[in-house]
Amino acid sequence: MKASLLKRSEGLAWKPPEQWPVITTVDAHTGGEPLRIILGGIPEIPGKSILEKRKFAQENLDGWRRSLMWEPRGHADMYGAILTDPVTDDGDFGVLFLHNEGFSTMCGHGIIALAKVVLETGIIEKAGENPTLCMDTPAGRVTAVARRSGGIVTGISFINVPSFVYARDLAVAVPGIGRVRVDVAFGGAFYAFCEAKSVGITLGPERVAELIDAGMRIKRAVDANLDIRHPFEADLGFLYGTIFVGEAQDPEHHSRNVCIFAEGEVDRSPTGTGVSARAAIHHARRELAVGENITVESILGTTMQVCIEETVDYGPYEAVIPKVSGSAHLIGQSTFFFDPDDRLSGGFLLR
Repeated sequence: MKASLLKRSEGLAWKPPEQWPVITTVDAHTGGEPLRIILGGIPEIPGKSILEKRKFAQENLDGWRRSLMWEPRGHADMYGAILTDPVTDDGDFGVLFLHNEGFSTMCGHGIIALAKVVLETGIIEKAGENPTLCMDTPAGRVTAVARRSGGIVTGISFINVPSFVYARDLAVAVPGIGRVRVDVAFGGAFYAFCEAKSVGITLGPERVAELIDAGMRIKRAVDANLDIRHPFEADLGFLYGTIFVGEAQDPEHHSRNVCIFAEGEVDRSPTGTGVSARAAIHHARRELAVGENITVESILGTTMQVCIEETVDYGPYEAVIPKVSGSAHLIGQSTFFFDPDDRLSGGFLLR
């Protein structure tokens, strides 16, 4: 009977009632960090700039964000992206990033996964072994270059937005922890960077609950003590998370990152915007020169590479232009139904 039932389910022809909303997605991951790409079913997003589109989504589409990121369709650490029309003449597409708390400004692991998905699925058709994608993000233009062999994208590098150090050696009093020294830097989003050993935490999966607790305590303390302003865009001026830095487990790697962001999400990847901000910090400390490359581990041991392409003046800051490299994998397609009689359809979170 089991075999018969399985066979009958292979060609499931059931369709939801016409009045039920339906949203289609494709899912991927970069170094273990999920990306759910929303392809169809949500309203058009107007706006002449990506920041205008982001504002519209925040004000009008937050219910869809919660429904697709939160349980029962997602989980507390789900991450997503909405593809939009480009807002520049040479852009291939625009993108909005979303998570458990709201809409973020930039996402390195998302850029890598997006490039993999749009090229391999044919959403965007580009020939050659090294196709280039120009993406309009809330933080600015991001250009990705794929490495493709036999039709398979084996790796992606992207040139990130100008990344810079905002505050160095800032000492903050953190409730329940004590005084903690952090650097605050921007790599598409602002992060507070803290040496893990300074707060007595190691960077393995078995310490994830402690990392979340300490990361959120540090984030709130820095928020309370530092006025964060982006030099050009007010919408980018907020602290996104805490990144703990420690020794790599693989001696061939430079170090390990564990990022606690949004409302206690744990990045499974090394964090593309995080390694970009790390590059800015290391350059400011004369520890990383233009053209040098480092490999950074995640909490899972997966890796990204970051290299400084050049330095630029960015408002009052000396910034670096990072190139971040990594790989992604497709893991599935989904068609989500929204039963109007389901009182939990709008999403919920249990941590």
